[in-house]
Amino acid sequence: MALILIAIALSLLWVVSLCKIFYASSPKAAFFSEGEVVRKRNVLLVVAHPDDESMFFSPTILYLTSQGNNVHILCMSTGNADGKGDTRKEELYQACASLKVGPEQVKILDHPDLQDGFKHIWRQSLVAEIVKKEIASQAIDLLITFDCYGVSGHQNHRDVHHGIQTLLRETPKRSIEAWELVSVSMLRKYSGPVDIWLSLLHTSCYPRQQMCCLINGYPRKSFLAMAQHQSQWIWFRKLFVSFSSYTYVNVLKKMDV
Repeated sequence: MALILIAIALSLLWVVSLCKIFYASSPKAAFFSEGEVVRKRNVLLVVAHPDDESMFFSPTILYLTSQGNNVHILCMSTGNADGKGDTRKEELYQACASLKVGPEQVKILDHPDLQDGFKHIWRQSLVAEIVKKEIASQAIDLLITFDCYGVSGHQNHRDVHHGIQTLLRETPKRSIEAWELVSVSMLRKYSGPVDIWLSLLHTSCYPRQQMCCLINGYPRKSFLAMAQHQSQWIWFRKLFVSFSSYTYVNVLKKMDV
């Protein structure tokens, strides 16, 4: 009987959380000042592999595009660990299109020193140099990437973070904002929409200029985007997208150097 009551309680909490997601929009993020007319930002999202944008950052992308910002995505590798790099490149373009990011705003690298794999360590200086050039060519003023753990702990995710930190340290008069996606505990990661309550509570403990919570009011769009990555769309990733809190909410924190 106790287990049945617990299951009912969890199911109700899941439903209430979904209702919160569908009927409550995200507050204006700290990328915009209170009371100002929302201005378009030139945003660069830096990820390590095709599908990172859909599995982890879709609430952020959907929020930014809904506000009319120019979102660019720089993918540091083709994800060729299994020899499917060319296929995964095309899948990334399709996924980005479903997230309202056109192919002209997506750049995918295939650098010999930036190959996909847990054992491939990417030089921070190389990552910094590439991102610096992309910022200059696209007039970027808002940068978003992984935090130091990189959500899953993948070496390439962490290398992207450290490379951008290197770039920020080498930029004496910073004219660009940099934000990182906050990694959460295993329990929170697989709590689905229920995590929005903890995310909202967590961000409320910080100044608005330092942390923001972006709720994804259209989680189905995250599923559709991830489904474009057909070479990766196998059963355990379908479960991940269903139960991952990153499908429903992103917490971003301003990067400190």
